[in-house]
Amino acid sequence: MRALRILLVVAVDRVAVWFAESEVEGRVQVTGATIGSTDVSIKGFPFLTQVAGSQLDEVDVEITGIETDSNGRRIRISRMNAALHEVRLADGYSSATAARATGTVLISYEDLTQAAGEGVVVAYGGDGKVKVTGTVDVLGNPLSRSVRSTVTLVDGHILKVRADKVPGEGIPGLEGLVRKKTDFEREVGGLPSGLELKEIRPTAEGVEISVVGKDVRLAG
Repeated sequence: MRALRILLVVAVDRVAVWFAESEVEGRVQVTGATIGSTDVSIKGFPFLTQVAGSQLDEVDVEITGIETDSNGRRIRISRMNAALHEVRLADGYSSATAARATGTVLISYEDLTQAAGEGVVVAYGGDGKVKVTGTVDVLGNPLSRSVRSTVTLVDGHILKVRADKVPGEGIPGLEGLVRKKTDFEREVGGLPSGLELKEIRPTAEGVEISVVGKDVRLAG
């Protein structure tokens, strides 16, 4: 009987977790942005004891397709994963704020290409670099060039792509024309309030940026 009671307690606790995860997923919002989908995983046991204290030990969140509206070009965040700690709940699940958070933002090369501009393709260049290909007009003739570029984070929210070297091939002004296509800066926006971008690095999957935060607001 004791084993059965324990089993029932665990079952009730897990059902409550599932319900809470569904509620939080439906309430996650990012100010000034639209999001594609959200997946929430609440850690720790027992869950009901955490709810009684209006604070969750850890909540893992994955948000895909974060897009912002702007007159300029911004970058669509393909995926954001974050581990939120000491999540304070209020008004049921309508408000949730994490005391601290760590995670990563991923911008796929497809999304980076869309942000780069017309006629530009961005791909992984290996060894922590990206490969940027653009076509320029030289005396009425299209000329395509690929360059290896370094990606940096400027002022904590600007992604900057700049070619390490542009082959000039003795054509006056060619480097400037190529750089106008392949070098660019774009704002990375649409993060939940309280999260900050830190370190950036190109990977085979896309450009990855680490994020950290305090008093991170997920809802409300």
